[in-house]
Amino acid sequence: MSQVLVASNRGPVSFSLSEDGALTMRRGGGGLVSGLAGVAGAAREPSAEGPDVLWVCASLNEADRTAARRSPDGRIDLAGHETGGAAVRMLDIPEATFHRAYNAVANSTLWFVHHLLYDTPHSPHFDARARRDWQSYEAYNAAFADALARDAAPGAKAAIQDYHLSLAPRMLRERRPDLRIVHFSHTPWAPPEYYALLPDDIGTRILLGILGADHAGFLTERWASAFLDCCEMLPGARVDRAARTVTCDGHVTQVGVHGLGIDADALRQRAAEPDVVERARALREQVGDRQLIVRIDRTELSKNIVRGLAAYRELLANHPEWRGRVVHLAFAYPSRYDLPEYREYTEAVQRTARQITEEFGTADWDPLILQVNDDYPRSLAAYGLADVLLVNPIRDGMNLVAKEGPVLSERGCALVLSREAGAAAELSEDALMVNPYDVSQTAESLHKALLMPPAQRAERCARLTAAATALPPQRWFADQLAALD
Repeated sequence: MSQVLVASNRGPVSFSLSEDGALTMRRGGGGLVSGLAGVAGAAREPSAEGPDVLWVCASLNEADRTAARRSPDGRIDLAGHETGGAAVRMLDIPEATFHRAYNAVANSTLWFVHHLLYDTPHSPHFDARARRDWQSYEAYNAAFADALARDAAPGAKAAIQDYHLSLAPRMLRERRPDLRIVHFSHTPWAPPEYYALLPDDIGTRILLGILGADHAGFLTERWASAFLDCCEMLPGARVDRAARTVTCDGHVTQVGVHGLGIDADALRQRAAEPDVVERARALREQVGDRQLIVRIDRTELSKNIVRGLAAYRELLANHPEWRGRVVHLAFAYPSRYDLPEYREYTEAVQRTARQITEEFGTADWDPLILQVNDDYPRSLAAYGLADVLLVNPIRDGMNLVAKEGPVLSERGCALVLSREAGAAAELSEDALMVNPYDVSQTAESLHKALLMPPAQRAERCARLTAAATALPPQRWFADQLAALD
């Protein structure tokens, strides 16, 4: 029985399956995993003082399901897999249930609502099929609630993560009222007028689900305030703005803000390993002595990659003095390829990149390097070499890329940052802030960043690093657990 339980859709590792049935394991992706992996692993170190921690996650594909089935009750750490020291239970949720819960509800509905992504003349469209998908989302959340209820020691604390598990806090409270529960949202939260796009009963169920927690955490004041705004629409709920509490059905939920930063020592240690050093050498040979603009994203609709590439094209068009003197390295790792919107967006990214190369490329200068396969060591290498880091989401919960880049920068990079990134709340004073929809403004900010004197760039980068590391994952997680006391 565990004293602290972490629940998230994605776990610290994922698997692939070869033709002969052999399993290959790799590090899990995404900002949430980056934030939690070190915390859960450190808690399992023999010399660590602290509670026993168990991480409960879902099997994301057939290889994960195979690994879960081959492990004792899904405990992949007990099956000999190296999980970075974390105790991990991987849930074998039926494929159809997972697909509908993850793709149809979490990623095609809740993500779209909180990131304001809908093309409202055409979507959303909530019909009988959407109701069937919602039933799978309920079943998916119930599977997590069942596992947490079974594994939790009396009076334990459960930290339930993100929009995939919005219903789980209330479900867990119904099963184990002795537990102390925190739910943390890693995404933005939609304002009430946009949240109201959801069917009334579904919108209510999600709010009630999160309000089953004793503490509801958000990355910024802005997202916490939006959640309180939505709760004020909930019949029977009482919102106390001064105390930042919501009382519903006799239960009080405290709402808090917990910014997530970088574990600088762990990140720098990983960046010093031979695979990163080798990739840095290869990148420097490829780029030469030209300045380097870097972006690192999944091809996710909210990341705004196409407008970022358009801004780079406008930089080259309006400031021809940069031709041959700058290279844009764009990491755009395919994401959620099961969804047609994401396949189309990935194609748009690739099409825009080809157009830039065809328009400006020469025999001895490739203006753009587009990397579409996930290569974490190469991403770390690129951070170190970047002169300019471009982070321009149209809406983002935090965006740890904006924090990782300055931490690993070797000479000090300039940060061009969207005002709609959650990280803007902490980094805006030393970043060049942009409206993510304004391509021309972004192009001019890239120009300013490239012209910034090295000393000024280094000074700004040092202050960005200090802000980025002020709230490392261990403190972020500890603050959530402390809020339950």
